[in-house]
Amino acid sequence: MAENLSIFDISGRAMSAQLVRLNTTASNLANAGTVSGSEGTAFRSMKPVFRTVMGEAGKATVQVDRIDSSKSTPVKRYEPDHPLADKDGNVWEAAVDSAAEMVEMLETSRQYQNNVQVLATAKGLISETLRLGQ
Repeated sequence: MAENLSIFDISGRAMSAQLVRLNTTASNLANAGTVSGSEGTAFRSMKPVFRTVMGEAGKATVQVDRIDSSKSTPVKRYEPDHPLADKDGNVWEAAVDSAAEMVEMLETSRQYQNNVQVLATAKGLISETLRLGQ
């Protein structure tokens, strides 16, 4: 990719990537504790995978490449009275670590806030430069 990336492009794309990360984390938290009738259909946490996008003069930003599902194994519980229980009376709880997802959400939020601050600083510097030129 040979496009000229401004600070606004770089930070804006990073914010978009963090938004995808935040949405997948929110989905993971929303599905934590859900149960399924089989191991194969149980929810597994998702994580976005990012890749570097290079611009001119060594400038780089980020792009979401794909979203992967966790390889974690759902927790099997014996609940024969549960409506989703299989013939053996088992249900599978979603493979989501709620504490780890909360840490992920806090980190993502901070990364997003950092990029907002970068944009605000760049805007302020440009405005000050234009004011000095008057």
